Amino acid sequence: MKRTSWSSGLAISGDGSGVVAHAGSVAVRLLADRVGLTETLSTALVRRGFVPGHDRGRVLVDVATMLVAGGEAISDIDTLRHQDHVLGPVASPATVWRALDELADTSAKRVAAARAKTRKRVWELLPGGLPAARVADSTLPKDLVVLDVDATIVIAHSEKEHAARTFKKTFGYHPIGVWCDNTGELLAATLRPGNAGSNTAADHTGVLSEAIAQIPAPHRKSLLIRVDGAGYSHELLDWITRMNTAKTSGRRGRSVQYSVGFAVTETIREAITRVPKRAWTPAMDADGDVREHADIVEITGLLP
Repeated sequence: MKRTSWSSGLAISGDGSGVVAHAGSVAVRLLADRVGLTETLSTALVRRGFVPGHDRGRVLVDVATMLVAGGEAISDIDTLRHQDHVLGPVASPATVWRALDELADTSAKRVAAARAKTRKRVWELLPGGLPAARVADSTLPKDLVVLDVDATIVIAHSEKEHAARTFKKTFGYHPIGVWCDNTGELLAATLRPGNAGSNTAADHTGVLSEAIAQIPAPHRKSLLIRVDGAGYSHELLDWITRMNTAKTSGRRGRSVQYSVGFAVTETIREAITRVPKRAWTPAMDADGDVREHADIVEITGLLP
């Protein structure tokens, strides 16, 4: 009750009296409390003999809330501290630093388990159950969970720890993330130096394993993993294929499909030139709208 007492009697008014900046962040913080994320993180971060002045689960939720509100640095936590008459005590930047530093001594599995427990509850509360993913205006089977894995470049403007030159000749990081297309959630991510490879199988299988563990058990039976041409490798596809035949506990009966892009070689270019214009079909996005300057055609029969 202590973690949610700040919201007791909370009311929203638009009459211009007692204006609160970044009022939308209040709803984000309240959501985390109501679905149990704050409490499960607090439990995961408990340390024997240590009683913090600011509950560590609350601190992490406040950091996440600050980021949602547009924060870019730890010092931006002050945007929430200025709302103490609404939110109650909020940790100082120095306390946030300490809380994040303490995570190095906490098992990542405990934090991941806290997130997974909360996600299970949220998915159970979804009206109508888990939404079906859509592709090119087509609805995929409702029980199919679609995972998109992709790497991206994050620019660093100074020589921060592990920052390095990237393959795009920029400087920073090259993290990999996995998103659930059904809900739009980021399930798992791993931070990598800028010079990390695009198709490093070990990195992809590692982050996908973490992402699958975040999916509530009843929804792990039917999965589709999508990877772009820069990320796929034979080793990754072999790993996905093995999941269909694994006899270990929790994987029996699991169906895992994959959809990957691949490099366009000279052989493929030549095959494309043989396709008559009438065979091409306009490409569509997930909502069924035609994509500008994009068409598709089947050339499997023209390849060796």
